[in-house]
Amino acid sequence: MSEPRKILVTSALPYANGSIHLGHMLEYIQTDMWVRFQKHRGNQCIYVCADDAHGSAIMLRAEKEGITPEQLIANVQAEHSADFAEFLVDFDNFHSTHAEENRELSSQIYLKLRDAGHIATRSITQYFDPEKKMFLADRFIKGTCPKCGTEDQYGDNCEKCGATYAPTDLKDPKSAISGATPVLKDSQHFFFKLPDFQEMLQAWTRSGTLQDAVANKIAEWLDAGLQQWDISRDAPYFGFEIPDEPGKYFYVWLDAPIGYMASFKNLCDRTPELDFDAFWGKDSTAELYHFIGKDIVNFHALFWPAMLEGAGYRKPTGINVHGYLTVNGQKMSKSRGTFIKARTYLDHLSPEYLRYYYAAKLSRGVDDLDLNLEDFVQKVNSDLVGKVVNIASRCAGFINKGNAGVMVETNAAPELTEAFLAAAPSIADAYEARDFARAMREIMGLADRANAWIADKAPWSLNKQEGKQEEVQAICATGVNLFRQLVIFLKPVLPLLAADAEAFLNVAPLTWNDHATLLANHQLNEFKPLMTRIDPVKVQAMTDASKEDLTASQTDTGEALPAGNGELAKDPLSPEIEFDTFAAVDLRVALIVKAEHVEGADKLLRLTLDIGDEQRNVFSGIKSAYPDPSKLNGRLTMMIANLKPRKMKFGISEGMVMAAGPGGEEIYLLSPDSGAKPGQRIK
Repeated sequence: MSEPRKILVTSALPYANGSIHLGHMLEYIQTDMWVRFQKHRGNQCIYVCADDAHGSAIMLRAEKEGITPEQLIANVQAEHSADFAEFLVDFDNFHSTHAEENRELSSQIYLKLRDAGHIATRSITQYFDPEKKMFLADRFIKGTCPKCGTEDQYGDNCEKCGATYAPTDLKDPKSAISGATPVLKDSQHFFFKLPDFQEMLQAWTRSGTLQDAVANKIAEWLDAGLQQWDISRDAPYFGFEIPDEPGKYFYVWLDAPIGYMASFKNLCDRTPELDFDAFWGKDSTAELYHFIGKDIVNFHALFWPAMLEGAGYRKPTGINVHGYLTVNGQKMSKSRGTFIKARTYLDHLSPEYLRYYYAAKLSRGVDDLDLNLEDFVQKVNSDLVGKVVNIASRCAGFINKGNAGVMVETNAAPELTEAFLAAAPSIADAYEARDFARAMREIMGLADRANAWIADKAPWSLNKQEGKQEEVQAICATGVNLFRQLVIFLKPVLPLLAADAEAFLNVAPLTWNDHATLLANHQLNEFKPLMTRIDPVKVQAMTDASKEDLTASQTDTGEALPAGNGELAKDPLSPEIEFDTFAAVDLRVALIVKAEHVEGADKLLRLTLDIGDEQRNVFSGIKSAYPDPSKLNGRLTMMIANLKPRKMKFGISEGMVMAAGPGGEEIYLLSPDSGAKPGQRIK
């Protein structure tokens, strides 16, 4: 028998500036399931994380709330910890980057890099807020886009036209913090010489540490040539001061990944049997995996391994990258109630519903995952309640009443039992590969076979026949053993269900190896319902509460809602028109029959619209907000129906659909209230 593996696992650090939402939970649930599987198999698998607690954003929010940054991050950490715990994310340690271990390690790694010649210094010119007396990061500068002229755009890219540029290219720049006009000012900055590690990174990123799609993306950056990385920020800044450089602070992205090491060191200091160097030393044979989203690949696949290499530490065994979460085919939206906080979800639904749904849809790729709320209800109710739990509920009563709760020794379905045992290696391989969707498909396939077998044997009918009671007991004991097998396979995903099942089965906590044994002449406890169906009313209440959360967050500012969001300032009202002018516009409800990409068009989707008695072809520049146009099929929207047809490069557009938002990914197609019908006039 092989020795247990030694594995250290991390998830990306949540930023200590806001609440956890269901998009965040995708990563932590995915990681937790993989860690639980490893522990289930008997491996030593340690899962650490921390709040990412540094940066200007935290400093400024604390100032706005009238508290210290330390108070803010302590409050947020308590909230995060509670949310993770209730979602059954079982960290071995959840720490903070604002900790002494992280200060020591960040300084140590920096000094090793400096002494090895991997740090450069040079003067750079940046915008400086003369009122706040601070240099401004790109996101804290707003102005007019130099390309398209759109106002109120950030300092590095335009959300309207998609252009990228330097902050100094902005027209009429303003500080997003104070509103003051910033001035250009020079400052000495410190840079990590990433190009020193070009050759190492080219080999390491192609060594199997990354998914192929991620490695291909990294190759583009490597082929373009790496640039030095600015790792310093000027005071005032909430973070760690750079050794020997008063008034200069480590950029948050330098000390954030070191937070993985710091959290583990904090655990080691409290756990004598854990050795820090055995996991992080240059010659470590332990496995190290990072689970991250695709938006932070460059930091983890370029900067981080280069820093570790330069400072004499080991590099990750693998970096597991996932996509974003969409809800009902679209980006999470506060106005639609689909920007759902973890706490709002927990107030309405069991965490295991979401854990299972994520597992059922997660592959090892980097594609986005869609939480379709109707499918969510149907899948959980069908798979978990209708298939898995149904087996136990069908069989337990007959054993309890007919044999005082004792399972007989007879196996009434040896071939089916053997099929369950034979499936274990394939299911384990799927878990190991993080192909949770395949694992769930195989498990539910087994559940279907068990239910079909029980239905065919029909113990409820046999029980009414004279002399058939022994057969009934054999069938039901076999059914309970099959249920037990399913629970073992599902335990990494559904730890609460597993614990309740273990109580019913009257067994010690099940491990993966228990799948090779069966219960015989075994006393069961009274069966109690293990899971209830999702009530769609509760799902609706959750989305309604998410909309209410948005209203509350807006009114908490103390300003009236219409004036408090700044949208009119960004896009002023047009000149007044006469009523007759408006009345000439024919607005209609339209059904999106088909939405599709337009070959050769960067921004357009082709929409086939049904307005009652006829169909229209409309081109709309909403592609960036709806990357999967098929998700729009069947949706009602609103259109200008009497707009003169317009000849375009890709065809004739016969109208215009209505949408809100500044542009880019922030486009929100308008929809009428429920009950509206295609072709109805909008008055």
